Amino acid sequence: MKEKNMEENDQEKFGDGVSWSRGRTLGKGSFGSVYLASLKNPRSKYSCFPSIMAVKSAEVSNSNSLQKEREVLCSLIGCTNIINCYGEETTFGYDGLMVYNLLLEYGSGGSLAERIKKSGKKGLPEAEVKCFTKSILKGLDWIHETGYVHCDLKPDNILLVPNSRRGSVYFIAKICDFGLAKKRVKVQQRVPKKRKLENYWRGTPMYISPEAVTESQQEAPSDVWSLGCIVLEMLTGKPAWELDEESLNAENVLLKIKKVKALPKIPRGLSVQAKSFLRCCLVRNAKKRFSAEELLNHPFVEGLEDDDDNDNDDEFEEEIEEVDRSSCGSNCGDWDIGFDEDCVSYGASEEIAKIAPHFFEDQICSMKSFEIRQPYAVAFSLAARI
Repeated sequence: MKEKNMEENDQEKFGDGVSWSRGRTLGKGSFGSVYLASLKNPRSKYSCFPSIMAVKSAEVSNSNSLQKEREVLCSLIGCTNIINCYGEETTFGYDGLMVYNLLLEYGSGGSLAERIKKSGKKGLPEAEVKCFTKSILKGLDWIHETGYVHCDLKPDNILLVPNSRRGSVYFIAKICDFGLAKKRVKVQQRVPKKRKLENYWRGTPMYISPEAVTESQQEAPSDVWSLGCIVLEMLTGKPAWELDEESLNAENVLLKIKKVKALPKIPRGLSVQAKSFLRCCLVRNAKKRFSAEELLNHPFVEGLEDDDDNDNDDEFEEEIEEVDRSSCGSNCGDWDIGFDEDCVSYGASEEIAKIAPHFFEDQICSMKSFEIRQPYAVAFSLAARI
């Protein structure tokens, strides 16, 4: 009853829109909340909106990240694998509180993170992984071609949206949460000397790329590294970087990523195509990493009729070998060479401070996401799941 009253108070605080009513809370971040919303009158002039939406809300004075996300989403219109944005609206809660609202497509299938969790650390069927991977790749390719880098690609930021085809209903993966997205830097552009001296990266430690941690570089290849971590997690049901329970925290993950030759490990029992796909994503040298466009031609995502090619040997882990792009052509033979709230804080050791001395929690995205650049904060804060 107490929780219900708190939720009702929260809804009253932020108010309803002109055409929609605010429903239950779907999730909360440090500077914003997401609510389920429904149209007051589906037959009204606003019926161009879906009857059910997700609404991201924050006080107008604290809505810079949401407004930035809207700008990015408006630039990305036209891709079915990116969550739809239906517009923005300012509402008035009690005491005249002005609230900025971002109207978004509702992923009724939940997040990919929830889907993986339901597998019980066994992973998803490879056929399902292929479908989700291809959807993510299409969205990622569109993002990069439009001139953006997501910077926080992870299972929590991929929503499953129902779709129907020939009478059957299935879920498609859509990329969401662009609060940390940035413009791509063109190859010919030089990075300012001042930026080179800063340790600057954004995202979630478990999915962050090596060049982001060691060189403060985050461009399109960084998203591909994150995709590799996601695919590995879908296939195994476990995070890409394996650490024991005592050492599973942001500090140790970052230290592991920093190691020159460190790479996530995969079970040998995965199909040849799955391992090949992973090798193309999880390459420490960003220049040798495959692009989303190139990966769309990989046999792993070309179709679901391919043989999984699993062997029956006992699983054991092998380190992923890096694949040089120059050695890979377009045929299969060449390819065949793979919203949390509970947070816990960790002190930043002297060693990790050398990697990321400027650290603060992202203000609107998942509470496991970070943007590092402030000179006065060095504490880690992340969800217990990592």
